[in-house]
Amino acid sequence: MRVLVTNDDGIHSPGIEACVRIAEALSDDVWVVAPEFDQSGVAHSLSLSDPLRLRTIDDRRYAVKGTPTDCVIMGVRHILSDKKPDLVLSGVNRGQNIAEDVTYSGTVAGAMEATILGIPSFALSQVYGPETRELQSYATAEKHAPNLIRRMLKEGMPEGVLINVNFPDCEPHQVAGIAITSQGRRNQELLRIEPRHDGRGNPYYWIAFQRGSWTPQNGSDLQAIAAKRISVTPLRLDMTDEPFMTRLAQVFAAPKK
Repeated sequence: MRVLVTNDDGIHSPGIEACVRIAEALSDDVWVVAPEFDQSGVAHSLSLSDPLRLRTIDDRRYAVKGTPTDCVIMGVRHILSDKKPDLVLSGVNRGQNIAEDVTYSGTVAGAMEATILGIPSFALSQVYGPETRELQSYATAEKHAPNLIRRMLKEGMPEGVLINVNFPDCEPHQVAGIAITSQGRRNQELLRIEPRHDGRGNPYYWIAFQRGSWTPQNGSDLQAIAAKRISVTPLRLDMTDEPFMTRLAQVFAAPKK
């Protein structure tokens, strides 16, 4: 099995080394194509107005001056054009990609692009809290990811579906199980703009979240992570809302003559 590894934190991030070790537990044919620099939050963007610069790091490892989506396309259509990957792993991201995060996440986008290209894919993220954010331990992801991926590949991946996996902020032996979850939704009233001033008195701003509490929806990725369970969320490429599509078809149906 040929495995392509990518991420959005960059080619030199600790998380990609963890992802390589996960891939190597599954296969001895592992390739890495990742962004030259941190691309967190770029979502599913393409570099259409700028050239892609490709740099060889070493055997089977490449850096691309571009987005995670660019990296997957470069890996599949150029570097591995002789034999495309059988699996794409995107991550392990430094921090969670749950709820609304999936719409911003370059990690999820890397897996999404692989799915578009017809390759089974997983987005892998390690959750951190205020006390563990700087420690950057990926032990929980490394311990549990290989077997989880094996089981899902054995079951078979539906066409047009990627798997978003988040590992809870705890030691590997403290994981309370695996939860098959839906994409959650946070309280967006906590989203705010934080104004500051630079050394010359000029204003600048940070997008930030104020602290607050809310009750996660039952069955959601938010609830699973809060309970120290591994959150496994299948995400569809087809974002069509079929019930509302049916209603709109009735609204705009041609009047009877």
